[in-house]
Amino acid sequence: MRRVVLKGRGGFDEWRDAARALACAGIAPEDIEWREEGGDKQLFWERDALPPQPVSGSRSMTVPPAFIDLASAVICHSDPVRFFLLYRLLWRLQSDKSLLSVASDEDVSVARLMEKSVRRDAHKMTAFLRFKEVGSGISVNGRRKFLAWFEPDHHIVMRKAPFFQRRFNDMDWVILTPKGSASWDGVSLSLSVEPCTKPDLTDPADELWKTYFANIFNPARLKIKAMQAEMPKKYWKNMPEAELIPNLIANAEERVLAMAKHEATMPPAFHYRLQEATRNSTTAPSAIEGTWEALREQAAVCSRCSLHAKATQTVFGEGPQDAEIMFVGEQPGDQEDLAGRPFVGPAGRVFDEALSAAGMDRTKLYVTNAVKHFKYEPRGKRRIHQKPNRGEVEHCRWWLDRELEQVKPKLVVAMGATALFALTGLQQRLEEVRGEFIPLEGGRQLFVTVHPSYLLRLPDEGLRRQELERFRRDIAASVQNWRLRVES
Repeated sequence: MRRVVLKGRGGFDEWRDAARALACAGIAPEDIEWREEGGDKQLFWERDALPPQPVSGSRSMTVPPAFIDLASAVICHSDPVRFFLLYRLLWRLQSDKSLLSVASDEDVSVARLMEKSVRRDAHKMTAFLRFKEVGSGISVNGRRKFLAWFEPDHHIVMRKAPFFQRRFNDMDWVILTPKGSASWDGVSLSLSVEPCTKPDLTDPADELWKTYFANIFNPARLKIKAMQAEMPKKYWKNMPEAELIPNLIANAEERVLAMAKHEATMPPAFHYRLQEATRNSTTAPSAIEGTWEALREQAAVCSRCSLHAKATQTVFGEGPQDAEIMFVGEQPGDQEDLAGRPFVGPAGRVFDEALSAAGMDRTKLYVTNAVKHFKYEPRGKRRIHQKPNRGEVEHCRWWLDRELEQVKPKLVVAMGATALFALTGLQQRLEEVRGEFIPLEGGRQLFVTVHPSYLLRLPDEGLRRQELERFRRDIAASVQNWRLRVES
């Protein structure tokens, strides 16, 4: 029986060197007694003994890279059985290189659980360690000095010290734990396996932590069990903001009710100011009834559906009144709503690029939308686009019909399913009619493609490039094929 005594404070190298020498000498796991320095004798892993393997002097040992990653984490675990477990895995890997992929294997399963526990403990250290400033001024090297206390479950100080060195490189610090310590002075990172005692420190910054935590605490999203699972109570004693938690939980329901009373139920005031200014300026129509100018003035104060109440302004179409080609989108976006012009936001830039690639001049086209007001859902300071429903599209169709009557385009390009429905009443998959010509009243032709905002929502970069190129081909083909039809 061989006896091996290790410090066992998370150092992978000491176990690796010992294990390599024993394995190369052909010493089976059951013939080794592993001990942790200062600890009791380790108990063997409760498994049947491995079948004896022939020993022929020194032999080479190889392991997959995955074992190094696994062992580097497991060696930090506080259970003394880790030394024997890792050596047993090392021994078995020599005859079964795919062992670590067998999730049902008992040795592998226990090692994975240990690894998970160590990684979770390391994550908690980065989340809940609190530095407190020590001393009354700047140190001799011009750096401030900080001290922190943490109580980990496992020997993770060596493992996490490099993270804190990178994260807090511009200050001198010391991290004390019952399982060792780490310190950084701007030049060298020092590690110790000696256990430390908790210092008695206070820091004026503790009040800042409390203020910050109290302001980010959302009582409406409070889930006590989930919170305690993520931030266990054992860490609270070393976190200044934790003393606020019981009171915040106790008053959560009252705060939620207070928040509900102050919930915004109306659109921002600036919308009303803009709308009022528009109404005042158009109270006395200046254009002759039936003209293009009169149509735009009437649209500016449109209230045919509820969308006008929250939108900044009506976004009417723009372009020559005798344009041969009309492009119809869905509705204005956030930037169009503020500017009062169609297709000037991100989707508009995609549209303009497609026109340019097709050799088309936007100033010679008429561009509009099926719906003239921006429909959105407020989220904080952002306004998130919402698809107009059938009723809203039908209410706004009156304006689109007036535009068609005034402009009299020969080709209409519908970009998206909403535009297709507004122009034809058809509700079908866009892909079924994409790239097709559909006859409209008055001898017009309708060409169907996607809305450019669809391209911006695609998460896959490769698919986005592919669909963008297809959209550009659609735009070019709409005019080229239409002219061929006219000429023939």
